[in-house]
Amino acid sequence: MGQRIHFVIDPQGWCYMGLIIFVWLYNTIFIPKVILFPHYEEGNISVVAVLCYYFCSLFCIASLFRASVADPGKLPENPKIPITELERWELCNKCNMMRPKRSHHCSRCGHCVRRMDHHCPWINNCVGEDNHWLFLQLCFYTEILSSYTLILDFCHYYYFLPLKKENWDVFVFRHELALLRISAFMGLIILGGISRLFYTQLMGIFTDTTSIEKMSNCCEDISRPRKPWQQTFSEVFGTHWKILWFIPFRQRQPLRVPYHFADHV
Repeated sequence: MGQRIHFVIDPQGWCYMGLIIFVWLYNTIFIPKVILFPHYEEGNISVVAVLCYYFCSLFCIASLFRASVADPGKLPENPKIPITELERWELCNKCNMMRPKRSHHCSRCGHCVRRMDHHCPWINNCVGEDNHWLFLQLCFYTEILSSYTLILDFCHYYYFLPLKKENWDVFVFRHELALLRISAFMGLIILGGISRLFYTQLMGIFTDTTSIEKMSNCCEDISRPRKPWQQTFSEVFGTHWKILWFIPFRQRQPLRVPYHFADHV
């Protein structure tokens, strides 16, 4: 089942996402140029450190773009509902469409989303059943990349040996201190915010509840028996293979294909 492309026309969301891309682009350009490449050339760090930084950066931007354009689980206009499944559906009082329970109507996007967690302006998209795994990957790799950047900023001044060769004719090296201070400031802000968000998301999967259900506290299934954490994570990521939970370059296949996917297979 291929993943459908989904765009949300929201200028405010585009601004938020543009800010995230700017921070990613800033660190991806200046950190290697100021820290990684010069220290690698002088033998202070290995090529593994350079490659790991670029891999984290690549996985971070890939999960960002995929989460922002992936269909979060928008319901079709005329879903086919078997008689045996009617009790699991309800009528949305905003768009007057039938939807599975645990779905939610997003006022910003204007439609219902299956197992919607929340609408995230930073990816300009809803976080729902079909792209929740990408949003988790985005949180994870953003946290890793921010931590890695802060460690490099710290080591550059307090651990690595001073550079012997410096090209002071280049703008980057003449403003090295200011550039790295900006990088450290952005890293601290993003790390603090994303750590809290990532923790909330993980706890939601462990307890099998969405952010909307936690805030409303009115889900009738809130007292349902809890599933093992391996099962809830596997359902979110669409696979029991844990190594695949960390790879954004793949297609998610639901472990149990429900009937309302039938028109999109």
